[in-house]
Amino acid sequence: MSVGRAAGYDNLVNDAFLPSIFSQKVLKFFRRASVAEAITNTDYSGEIENFGDTVKIIKEPTVTVSSYTRGAVVNTQDLTDTEITLTVDQGNYFAFKVDDIEERQSHVNWESLATSSGAFSLKKAFDYNVLKEINDSAVQGTATTDTGAAGAAISCDTGNECANLLARFAQQLDANDVPQENRWFVANSGFYEILKQADAKLMDASVTGEDMSALMNGAVTARKIHGFTLYQTNVIQTGSTGSAAAFTFGPSATSGETTVLGGHISAVCTASHIAKTEVIRDPDSFADIVRGLHVFGRKVLRGSGDGYKGVLQGVVDLNT
Repeated sequence: MSVGRAAGYDNLVNDAFLPSIFSQKVLKFFRRASVAEAITNTDYSGEIENFGDTVKIIKEPTVTVSSYTRGAVVNTQDLTDTEITLTVDQGNYFAFKVDDIEERQSHVNWESLATSSGAFSLKKAFDYNVLKEINDSAVQGTATTDTGAAGAAISCDTGNECANLLARFAQQLDANDVPQENRWFVANSGFYEILKQADAKLMDASVTGEDMSALMNGAVTARKIHGFTLYQTNVIQTGSTGSAAAFTFGPSATSGETTVLGGHISAVCTASHIAKTEVIRDPDSFADIVRGLHVFGRKVLRGSGDGYKGVLQGVVDLNT
């Protein structure tokens, strides 16, 4: 954009002396590590290589206990060898090309920048896919359990109500004999904004002793609340009437409602593998094609159909 000139001043009228200056600093997207990697069991990742690979996971047998009296005959139980199959059947990719002239004359490295952006997008898509699978397989909340359901959302418009919801999630897991260690809870930023307003100041630095929140892998705070490590994600959106943002699941048609998830790390397994990131020549032009492929599998091992229910889903209303 040229500098303004006074009326009647015609010196260097075409403004050709003004250079166009391009910054070599690039405006990048904010990055946040995958939440799915933090809340799932990844013990089987090393056993997969390619799309379609399967891993057989043997379930722990349920052993029954019988009463015993002196001299009674002891009857043995036949153990059930149940197995779960984790299949690497999910995949996402990115692909773009950079013309040789554009690469040569550009002031930034587009291949490097776009590859970094593609990796971030793959992680976001991975989060959505895994959290959606957890949402669909979890024990669904109800109004009677005070964790909420679609059409019967629990009010969470105050910090104390959000804190009480965490306590109810903990009680539900306790009732299912879910271990206390390695419990997680996932919600969006709107939920945590309200939770921070709790009278108990559960997340205040003066209480937690933290100078700042730990945001690695989406963790909201290093301090556990009601036994849960709290994680924040933007793939779970708060519903707004007439709109549905990308990477949204749950009740997206009702304003103010959002899905929340909680569980134990052993209840869900993921096996993630970046199969390929490669640069090839475009056969139809003088350009490089850069493409990346992410293949992975996910399986809810302890969901709504199991006696040991390790993942829960609820619906809350954040309207204030």
